[in-house]
Amino acid sequence: MNSPARSGTLYLVPTPLDFGCETDLSLSATLPEATIATASRLTHWVTENAKSTRAFLKRVNPTHALAAPLQAQHITELPRQVHKKGDHDPAGGFDARPLLAAAIQGEDMGLISEAGMPAIADPGASVVRAAHALGVPVVPLVGPVSLMLALAASGLNGQHFAFVGYLPQEATARAQRVRELEALAHKTGQTQLFIETPYRNEGLMNTLIAILQPRTRLAICCGITLSTGRVFSAAVADWKRQPPAWPMDLPTVFLLGR
Repeated sequence: MNSPARSGTLYLVPTPLDFGCETDLSLSATLPEATIATASRLTHWVTENAKSTRAFLKRVNPTHALAAPLQAQHITELPRQVHKKGDHDPAGGFDARPLLAAAIQGEDMGLISEAGMPAIADPGASVVRAAHALGVPVVPLVGPVSLMLALAASGLNGQHFAFVGYLPQEATARAQRVRELEALAHKTGQTQLFIETPYRNEGLMNTLIAILQPRTRLAICCGITLSTGRVFSAAVADWKRQPPAWPMDLPTVFLLGR
């Protein structure tokens, strides 16, 4: 009897947090050798953005020759609806199993986002669920995760925390949500992490300073791993007395707690 064909493995491939901006920064500054080597041998990808994946592979190639040239790489983008609404809710109706056809045929595949770890504050959860449903092994590779780096650098509770994504854009709803998160943090000790599109960072920061209680601790971690990155953490009362200068146009993780 013929033994059943072995499926490939789905590798979760993290990428640098510079979004390709600091191209003079060596990949080895944020990615281990084993992660770069694994990425170099993969030729089938499911990605948040095909253009950024090609740019990442171009950075891999000088030190770890790609198994196939860029033109021969099989790169499939997640649908636009996944980008806009996310794919972490199983009730969302998106079936990612067809994207893993190559893995079922025995090819190793990579899941990759524009920056950081796929499926954490980024699309990709549906692909991981589909892999488990199909019996495809899932292997996360080591690399930067902005939320965890920010939490470690904040001085806030790293034993009890929650990532709540984006806050509402409308002013009244945003203010209400900030008050809810602050109350939860003070009641339970749970650190609250959230993010914003960089061009809205200043508006969010102004809301936080205006609404949060003076004793609440607020941290911002912007441009993590970049040469221009900064981390600030202080009570809101201190922020009001002496607000630090920070590069508001960089990707930023906000954290509040007690």
